Amino acid sequence: MSRSLAQVFAEAKAESRAALIGYLPAGFPTAEQSVDMIAAMVDGGVDIVEVGLPYSDPLMDGPDIQSAVELALRGGATTDVVLDVVRQVSESGTTAVVMSYWNPIERYGIDRFAERLAQAGGHGVITPDLTPEEAEPWIAATSARDLDRIFLVAPSSTDARISQVSAVTSGFLYAASTMGVTGARTTVSSAAPELVARSRQLTKLPIAVGLGVSTGAQAADVAAFADGVIVGSAFVRRILQAETPAEATEQVRALARDLARGVRGE
Repeated sequence: MSRSLAQVFAEAKAESRAALIGYLPAGFPTAEQSVDMIAAMVDGGVDIVEVGLPYSDPLMDGPDIQSAVELALRGGATTDVVLDVVRQVSESGTTAVVMSYWNPIERYGIDRFAERLAQAGGHGVITPDLTPEEAEPWIAATSARDLDRIFLVAPSSTDARISQVSAVTSGFLYAASTMGVTGARTTVSSAAPELVARSRQLTKLPIAVGLGVSTGAQAADVAAFADGVIVGSAFVRRILQAETPAEATEQVRALARDLARGVRGE
């Protein structure tokens, strides 16, 4: 059985480090291979996995993730495929959450999605485009099934907004370090430390930073002020650039090891 998000963050804190969170769309490059890639992430040192739900209109995602999502959709990735990937990942003992835009969840059925995610062993959902004002049905569905709800704050968020978002969030607060789309960057936004510092004054939740981390050195920089380091595009890019599935698996494992050394200060 996989550990809860609270357990993962508590264990990382006990080791005086940040938790490492890795993202990959389900069905990329194929459903079977996405499970293999996630296993390689975990083998390399990832603590929590975000299983992406491919969506045809990924407005907040950069070119690498858009390419991956398009390949997954062309390969037949559906919400049921995503839930099956979560099931396989969870059965291996890995803590998994789903990352999804709101439209696919609403279309699938809010209660149906929450019920099937809980049955698959998932621990929660990150919903980047769902606002607290529109979340009442989702709050009810997730509360009934003991699923964590992960909402986002950004550098533009006022203190009042951070408080409002934190009040309906569980598991961890996702601090988006930039206002742009996802994507690996040469530097992580300088706005991230300030956003985390402001958020710490307003919530007791662990705070994880995403958007931009692609190297162990960057992971170390973020781990110095955040409770979690989220990496997505860098993993996707390694897979896109690999010539074979075996090479992709090794590239994912190598990147995870580099990032894990970063969050551990090694």
